[in-house]
Parts: sequence; C-alpha cells; structure tokens
Amino acid sequence: MEKEIKILAIESSCDETAASVVVNGRTVLSSVIASQVEEHRKYGGVVPEIASRRHCENICWVVEAAMEKAGLTFDGLDAIAVTYAPGLIGALLVGVNYAKGLALAAGKPLIPVHHLRGHIAANYIAHLELAPPFLCMVASGGHSHIVEVLDYTCFRVIGRTRDDAAGEAFDKAARAMGYPYPGGIAIDRAAQAGNPQTYPLPHPRVEGSPYDFSFSGLKTAVLNTLNHAAQKGESVVKEDLCASFQQTVCDLIAGKLMLAAEEFGYQKIAFAGGVSANSGLRKRLTAECRRRGYEFFVPPLSLCGDNAAMIGSQAYYEYLAGNFAGADLNAVASKSIE
Repeated sequence: MEKEIKILAIESSCDETAASVVVNGRTVLSSVIASQVEEHRKYGGVVPEIASRRHCENICWVVEAAMEKAGLTFDGLDAIAVTYAPGLIGALLVGVNYAKGLALAAGKPLIPVHHLRGHIAANYIAHLELAPPFLCMVASGGHSHIVEVLDYTCFRVIGRTRDDAAGEAFDKAARAMGYPYPGGIAIDRAAQAGNPQTYPLPHPRVEGSPYDFSFSGLKTAVLNTLNHAAQKGESVVKEDLCASFQQTVCDLIAGKLMLAAEEFGYQKIAFAGGVSANSGLRKRLTAECRRRGYEFFVPPLSLCGDNAAMIGSQAYYEYLAGNFAGADLNAVASKSIE
C-alpha cells in the first residue's frame, strides 16, 4: 500500500493568504483562503504594501484553520511547502519566512514550490488520471506561457508573452471600460450579452516566434476604440466591446496552443491559472480539443485562482524528487518555471 505523504502548503504570492493539507499530491484534506479582493478593489488593483501587511495578519490563523480542518497536528505532517517564486516580493517573503520558521520548529523538511508549477498541478487534484507528458497553457494576471510538462518536475516553455499577460490585459481593458477590479470577471460576464463581431480588434503577432503572445496592442486597441468614440460623441456598447475583446483573446490563445500541440505531437492539453476561469476560453478550448480528438483538462473554478491546495499537490512531486530547501531559502520575484 502506498505510503501517505501529508504536506502542509502555504501560498502568499499575491493577495490571497492560503494554506492547505494535501495527501500524495491528489487528495485535499483542507483548503483555507483569506482573500483581499474587496480591499484592493477600491484601488483598481493589488497594492503590494497592503497585500504584504494583510498576509502578516492572516497567515497564522489561516494555517491553524487548515490544520484543524485536516484533523492533524504538526507531528502528523511529512513536510511543509511554500510558494517562493514568482510573485510580489513582499508578499512572498511573508509566506517563505513563516514556512521556514514552522519547518524548523516542527522538525519537518521544507519544500520550495514555483507558483506556476502549482497552477499546473491544480489539474492533478481535479483529474486523478492526468499524468505527464502533456501540453499546458498557463494564463494569469502576470504570466501567459505555453509549457511542455515533460514530467512532474521537468518543464519546458515553448511560448510566452512578450509584454502584458492575458490576465493583465483583461484587467486593463476592463478598467478602461469602467468595470471594477478584478476586470476579467466583469468582461466575462458582460461578453455573454454582447456581439463579438461588432468591434474588429487586431490579432498581434510576434515576428519569428509563432508560439509567443503579445497582448499589449490588443489592450491599446480597446483604449483607442473608446477614445475615438468619445471624440466623435458616439457611445460604445460595452457588452459588444467585451465580447469582441474576449473572442480575440480566445483566438490568440487557442490558435497558438493548438498550433503547438500539432507541432510537438501532444494530444493531452491542459489549461491552468486564473484566466482558466474565463468561460469563453474554457468553451473555446474544449471545442478545439474535441474537434481534434484531444483530451482536455481544466481545473474547477475553485482551483483556478491562487490557492494552497495546488501548491501542496506540486510539493508532493518535488518531495519525491528530493527538491528540499534549507534555512537560506529566499523569495524570488521573477523566476522561470524551468
């Protein structure tokens, strides 16, 4: 019988303080998240200093709640894991320093987990049958990558954004249209009632890099559409502009992901990250994969955003690979998933 490896995972890379206990990378015993969305909404985005302070206030009770819900004491754990990169440096430092102190006090090994590896691992919780190799699109507020998942701890990036990430473009376009933060949700909802053919928007390309993305020009096109209409005294149907914007993002992501799948010979395709919660993208990628006979994997909405369960899932495979850290572990704001 397989030995049960119980890992307490901590996530604090942005504005969610989260803790979770995960068994063997696939079974979640507890998952607790303290969100700061309402507080940051009034500023139109995440304020790093405020995020760091709230992590300091929340991390103790969040970890205690996760342990209580799991019905475990620290003696019952096999390891403690923490997101150490990438993210807001102040926010990451809160989680990393807390985890280091906890691991030292409890006498448990410490596992450093890359945030984007965690997002990919969210699919392991939702789809027990999923195993590498497969191709994964990771899209969030700060990242947009096409990643070859060669093994549980071996990755190769074959495409990435050259400027804005997809989630960042959603938020900036939404802000220009007067929607509150987080903008991706607002655009997704408004797009359901809009006509995506109303406003033709550009499909930016990166010369010589068929799998790389550029979303900055698309965001600028939305701003120009709004400004031109205002100068002429015309009104913009925001639902139609949202639908046009969302469909263009779908075209870009689906087009490049399917091209990469064909080029590199993958028939298992996954989607991960905060943007994977977008209903338009989920439907489009499901349809594109079905049409080609590919298997498609995407986490439930509860695992798309930042959470510690996904960190605990990836931590199990880092544990098996012997990827441990010592007291010198530091937070890193930007680091490749490879």
